[in-house]
Amino acid sequence: MRRRRLLSTGVVVALAGCVAVPADEDETDEQTGEKYITDAIETRIALTDLQARRRVTVETPDETTTQVEEIYRKPPAEKRRAVRRSDDDDPAAGTVSVTNREITWDYYPEENLVMKRHHPNRVVADGPRLALESLRENYDLSYDGLDTVDDRDVHRIEASPIDPAGDDAGRSIDLLVGETVYRIPLETVSESELDEATVSRTVWIDDERRYPIKERDDVRSGDGELLHRLTVTYEGLEIDAGLDPETFVYEPPEDAEVVTIGLEPSGIYDSLEAAAADAPYDLPDPDVPAPYELDRVTLVEKERQSGPTTMLWYLDPERPERELYVAVRTDPRFNPDALEETAVNGHTAYRREGRIDSLFWTCSALSYEVSSATGEESLTEVASSVGCP
Repeated sequence: MRRRRLLSTGVVVALAGCVAVPADEDETDEQTGEKYITDAIETRIALTDLQARRRVTVETPDETTTQVEEIYRKPPAEKRRAVRRSDDDDPAAGTVSVTNREITWDYYPEENLVMKRHHPNRVVADGPRLALESLRENYDLSYDGLDTVDDRDVHRIEASPIDPAGDDAGRSIDLLVGETVYRIPLETVSESELDEATVSRTVWIDDERRYPIKERDDVRSGDGELLHRLTVTYEGLEIDAGLDPETFVYEPPEDAEVVTIGLEPSGIYDSLEAAAADAPYDLPDPDVPAPYELDRVTLVEKERQSGPTTMLWYLDPERPERELYVAVRTDPRFNPDALEETAVNGHTAYRREGRIDSLFWTCSALSYEVSSATGEESLTEVASSVGCP
């Protein structure tokens, strides 16, 4: 990887906002900064879609490069990104990435190559909301007054990590504008300099919508020398303007080479009855909490397994980032020794807590799982309704 290369590695973070509320005169700077981030979290929850041009500028002691791209988002799963300009062609202008819940398409114009990646059983957490919550919990936030970005009134928030030693300075940054993780190339910087490096972050939040419209992340050495600066700005941002569903459908160029990776599902169904006709075992009909509804059922055949995996996906129609699933497998996918033992309807089960909370248990020849990435649902109640069919 070249020293100046800015490598995009995944969709992780974005901010949001709602109607601006003036700060009370007796609020401290820290309380005001936290208030704007809290407003952004609430707005993110209600966000339907956004579109904008995103300008990414990278500065090092030796050079400055800029990338401009068009982005479209319909949280949590639908995304489209098209690179319009790139100073160092990494990625090249014309690069396109389109993602929905089941498939990601990546088009590389220099090679005229399309990568089609199946991920039908991918859990889609609301990365932007989680990143906002992490910023509020792990950074000291101070309010630095009003500013102007892209002809909008904005509030400037300065953020510094509460525990600098725990911040992976100089190695990666979860961007707050654009839902992307960027790994920062500092191969020429010694390990001792990186160990002493500090990260300072500035976020500009749109006054009207309380949505982050710009951020700047500085990585500096122990003596204050700038090692790397990343500035990301939304231009022409539109929120909840409505996006055509075709925005997230991709058709490869007719002459492009298409390479398919990942597990293509045997079937994706919109009802239990349709899935049951193809599944080689009985499917459960679990009781899920309101307002969850069945969104889809996926059937995936995997190598070195004696039978397919069937996953029942349930979403909150008003908040599609709230998602849980019930999985049925012929082969267990958990290690009892690494999990907490519990019980479901008198049957031994195993609990996993973390980014995804899960309950696992076996019944006769089948293995069951109930999981959620939000931590807001009672997995025990859902699992109890499945029991041991």
